[in-house]
Amino acid sequence: MKNTKRILVKSSVGKYAVVCGAGALARLSVEIANIGKFSSVHVVTSRSVWSAVGKFVSRGLGSARAVRLHTFKDGETEKNLKNVEGIARSLVKAGADRNAVVIAVGGGVVGDVAGFAAATYLRGVALVHVPTTLVAQTDSAIGGKTGVNLPDGKNLVGAFYPPRMVVVDTNVLKTLPQREFCGGLAEVIKYGVIADAKLFAFLEKNVEKLLARDPLALGHVITRSVEIKAKVVGKDERESGLREILNFGHTFAHALESATGYRKYQHGEAVAWGMMAAALFGHEIQITPAADASRIISLIRRMGKLPAWPNVAAKRLIELMGSDKKTRNGKLRFVLTPGIGKAATFDAGEREKLELILRVTPKVAEADALVWRD
Repeated sequence: MKNTKRILVKSSVGKYAVVCGAGALARLSVEIANIGKFSSVHVVTSRSVWSAVGKFVSRGLGSARAVRLHTFKDGETEKNLKNVEGIARSLVKAGADRNAVVIAVGGGVVGDVAGFAAATYLRGVALVHVPTTLVAQTDSAIGGKTGVNLPDGKNLVGAFYPPRMVVVDTNVLKTLPQREFCGGLAEVIKYGVIADAKLFAFLEKNVEKLLARDPLALGHVITRSVEIKAKVVGKDERESGLREILNFGHTFAHALESATGYRKYQHGEAVAWGMMAAALFGHEIQITPAADASRIISLIRRMGKLPAWPNVAAKRLIELMGSDKKTRNGKLRFVLTPGIGKAATFDAGEREKLELILRVTPKVAEADALVWRD
């Protein structure tokens, strides 16, 4: 299609394409045929997602091939090993063999759970992602991370399993509830903070257009986000160094999600809070300039009102951060920005300053005016 862009991602098993553009799903059957011949096609999704976008996927796949549908509930609390087993058993009943292809249709939870099921079913079958949320289209569907949560923390069981292809159709975002869409903008803001000052400035200038889902503005920021993620994971697929910068705000976010039983926040909302906390913490330990911290918080606030910061003790949140993947030898590490467009990982340093930031973040983020000191 005229406005469709193909962005290549390097992985341990070769390159795969992210096909990105409005109407990209119309060519789904052609795109799948281009990556191989499969004995059967299995769509893994949730009933709510399928009711919203199933017609687009079905049209794209066409009627020439029988498609088996496998569904599960896709709330964050459903991101567990039980559902991985359920999908695997459903695949067995449907006769899926090693030449089958699994198409994960949905947001981050569907992609992570279905991806982990594909990675482990018969020791691995082909996987195609069709992300339907802004978070998934710009972040979670790209890079090969799959996994589920444990009661002890987020994403503690999983695998690096690159998909054979990702199809990003921006048209399906029209079906997304406004709350989910606004939360998804947090991941887009993240890319501006960590890697592209021009993207951040574009977001500042066009946030109202994005909130109104202007096709041109939305297409630009999604494509640019995919390009940034593709470049980062192509250099560091297994998160041994550079890829850590993609976790800006996420150490705080995962603690907030865990502390509230994965029921209070959508992932993007937790990331929004986490990025504000990371901006404040970076400023407190003299990494992030005051002007940049102010810009980050101001832009996030323009996304809309977030669910309130939880009534959880700072020490409890720090305890939950101990299970973060970036922790080394019991020492907490955070991705922080020395300036918009750049990011790196830093040791937490003094716990007292971290506790202070956890106490003041909700007050500063909700204040009518921000007063900064350098």
